[in-house]
Amino acid sequence: MRSVYLDYAATTPLDPEVFDVMKKYFLEIFGNASSIHKYGQSARASLEESRMKIASLITAKPGELFFVSGGTEADNFAIKGAAMHAAKSGKNHIITSEIEHHAVLDCCKYLEEKGFEVTYLKVDKSGILNPHQVEEAIKPNTGLISIMFVNNELGIINPIKEISEITRKYKIIFHTDAVQALGKVEINVEELNVDLLSLSAHKIYGPKGIGAIYIKSGTDLEKLIHGGGQERGKRAGTENVPLAVGFAKAAENVIKNLTSENQRLSNLKSYFQRKISDLFPFVLFNGSDSKCVPHILNVSFNSSKINIDGEALLLNLDLEGVAVSSGSACTSGSLQPSHVILGIGRDLETAKATIRFSFGKYTNSDDLDYTLEVLQKVVKRIGKIL
Repeated sequence: MRSVYLDYAATTPLDPEVFDVMKKYFLEIFGNASSIHKYGQSARASLEESRMKIASLITAKPGELFFVSGGTEADNFAIKGAAMHAAKSGKNHIITSEIEHHAVLDCCKYLEEKGFEVTYLKVDKSGILNPHQVEEAIKPNTGLISIMFVNNELGIINPIKEISEITRKYKIIFHTDAVQALGKVEINVEELNVDLLSLSAHKIYGPKGIGAIYIKSGTDLEKLIHGGGQERGKRAGTENVPLAVGFAKAAENVIKNLTSENQRLSNLKSYFQRKISDLFPFVLFNGSDSKCVPHILNVSFNSSKINIDGEALLLNLDLEGVAVSSGSACTSGSLQPSHVILGIGRDLETAKATIRFSFGKYTNSDDLDYTLEVLQKVVKRIGKIL
């Protein structure tokens, strides 16, 4: 049976080239980067070289980039760290959107339990946030605004630069989750003018277990992890040099090929969307046709004529060798309808019948043709005519 992976927004396979550069840091250059002997100093040199490479790719200074365990920790550090620091001066109000990743939303809910006030902004029917809504939500005690760069389920691109102009005007700390943006959208922190930005390696063919947070010079955060003085005192714990090296190599590769790969993925996405429309004229496509990344297609298989259970669709596709998702990989196992799809105004039944297809560098037209063939068979098998 053919095997097709269309869940690249959840995670990507490790690039063999990335794996190759990491190997010697497990077996040869294995020293603790905080040690002063030659083993430690060799590891330190590679760690700082990796930091410099990633920082340069987003136009940041090396001293503004801090390694963490992944996107979730980066979001937690940004939200909790900035909010707790702002609260010291009486600014305990946070603004975010209803369709953020749960790493952001759950942090906000946690802070609400601790006495913080949070405003959750609605998005338009495409999933995009209007910057004017942000300005209208600002209060005298607003200390933090967090809006994602690219939504992980819809693939929409938010107007981060326009929002940052508002946050600068009111002198409010601004964080953006750029986990799904890296390698798909140009990230220039100087032009975006954000204070905090989250990144992850495993979305770009790098290793799992490492991410980074950009902290603009002069931005103060409360520490989340206490212990040693690693990461210039911001994040305690022995640095993971092999993963940092892999992250840097993966980031270099995806950004080097960004333009050509985006065009290839865009062509595949257009082809796939057109074919789905022809085969299933009742489907709904979620997101924006223009302000979006090229690798995510979100489809609701539900209408007044047919009802399809999304979980059954996902499982039946898997039985036929096609791996897709019903939403964020962090919540797919919960069997709950996507808060993102509900957040753009779809009803509960439509949200339950929604599938996310996401493409990557190993996806080709044969994969999509096989998926279309399987979709026809599965929809016919499980669809309920109304």
